[in-house]
Amino acid sequence: MSTETRIDFVAGGASHGSGSHEHPAGCSFLADQFNDHVDGVEAVVHQGWPTDSDVLNNTDAIIVYSDGGGGHLSIPHINQISTLTGKGIGLAMLHYAVEVPKGEVGNCFLEWIGGYFETHLSVNPHWTAEFTSFPVHPVTNGLDPFSLEDEWYYHMRFRENMEGVTPVLSAIAPESTLTRPDGPHSGNPHVRKSVANGEPQHLGWCRERPDGGRGFGFTGGHYHKNWGEDHLRKFILNAIAWTAKVEIPEDGITTPSPSEEDLNSYL
Repeated sequence: MSTETRIDFVAGGASHGSGSHEHPAGCSFLADQFNDHVDGVEAVVHQGWPTDSDVLNNTDAIIVYSDGGGGHLSIPHINQISTLTGKGIGLAMLHYAVEVPKGEVGNCFLEWIGGYFETHLSVNPHWTAEFTSFPVHPVTNGLDPFSLEDEWYYHMRFRENMEGVTPVLSAIAPESTLTRPDGPHSGNPHVRKSVANGEPQHLGWCRERPDGGRGFGFTGGHYHKNWGEDHLRKFILNAIAWTAKVEIPEDGITTPSPSEEDLNSYL
């Protein structure tokens, strides 16, 4: 039996034109970071949810990077995911994959990863988030303050009283992120009050489940080029590793800075 930690990436189709929502390219790039630079980890990429239901039985973590909403690729497989997470397998959702419909699936996400994008509560503006400080947590190992423009969703629906949920990437959203009229993804009275009060918005969070498994949610990841930002890449690799219960070095998972050509080779 292999002693390697296995991480399975599940990629949705590319959906927004070149450079945005590049799910297969992003999964392949991140998987290569583990396979090339992290000892003891095997990362594999699936295009869409695996048709062989047994493929994921021996993984340590499932990382979903896909479109979300009512067409989220996980929805037909919630029973399988519940079984897998019940065994302690980790689960992470990146960018649009954090959005699912309120109700049964939303409640599953609250259990599995601790939070999700809820329409008429959460919003999806493009803005430059400034990350000035980080909590002490393995996922934040080696991080220095940084800022980055992305489609940072915020004001997520989290578990009541943040039970079992630890925010690990937070920023103050400026009021300029709420210039659009109210709508399912653009604004609502709840988020406007939160921003007016200067409340930190949690853009990355960790969940420790009673079954012993771990969950992670991340609202950035719109732009493929952003995987080239050293701080963001370290953060996301740390988070994925943590979800799979890989020990993270004190200075975080450090990988070579990719060139624009390197990143584009995945497109």
